[in-house]
Amino acid sequence: MSGPVLLVGCGKMGGAMLGGWLDRGLAADSVHIVEPFADNAAAAAKLGVNVYNAPGDLPADLAPAVVIFAVKPQQMADAAPAFSGFTASAVYLSIAAGTPISTFENFLGSDAAIVRSMPNTPAAVRRGITVACPNDNVSDEQRALCHDMLEAVGDVGWVDDEGLIDAVTATSGSGPAYVFLLIECLAKAGQEAGLSAEMAMQLAAATVSGAGELARQADDEAAVLRKNVTSPGGTTAAALEVLMAESDGLQQLMTRAVAAAADRSRELAKLA
Repeated sequence: MSGPVLLVGCGKMGGAMLGGWLDRGLAADSVHIVEPFADNAAAAAKLGVNVYNAPGDLPADLAPAVVIFAVKPQQMADAAPAFSGFTASAVYLSIAAGTPISTFENFLGSDAAIVRSMPNTPAAVRRGITVACPNDNVSDEQRALCHDMLEAVGDVGWVDDEGLIDAVTATSGSGPAYVFLLIECLAKAGQEAGLSAEMAMQLAAATVSGAGELARQADDEAAVLRKNVTSPGGTTAAALEVLMAESDGLQQLMTRAVAAAADRSRELAKLA
């Protein structure tokens, strides 16, 4: 780390990132947080970091290496411009959904180094996946710094085409909700097959969690793992005949769902 870290917003995602940084050895006294909400500020202060209520409270000589925007997208227009004075020293890293790089360039200046990223909620347990996109002002060193900051809460990937962030948002950003819905549906189906609500939910949640971990650790692709579980003419094959139906199977539903989310992401970006 070549300089202090400035975190703007320390809610759920910002707090998860802060915990990851500190666990990886970042010195607490090198972290400065602007957080107006008392509960969030108090929780951060307990970790030994520097916490301020407003940008005007920051030390006059502060020169952060990175400024991370972790506020809600609808708050960005009010929050971001106050930090334009750090352009000379910092790379700006946004984790706000639906806010394009051009919007930050309007807030911070055309010469600002800006990285737009899309994390997801499993970052709260350090199992997230984040995809980031830099503008042309980001140096190799700054890109590596942002990668390191994001990696504290999970895997990191990069794209050079910002337009792909909409597809990322629809796939992994919104993806946890799809998985939670799968758990709900699987549990409900188990109930309808005769299981108690408690047992059905326990089985569904553990099965999805365990299968996900197996997929993460396995060398084989998901399709191979699926086939490994499926005996010809067996119970799994009977279920997959329904789920993999050509006209109304799970793939068709998921493709439409991701397309709808990507379309909405593009619409929100136009409104930013």
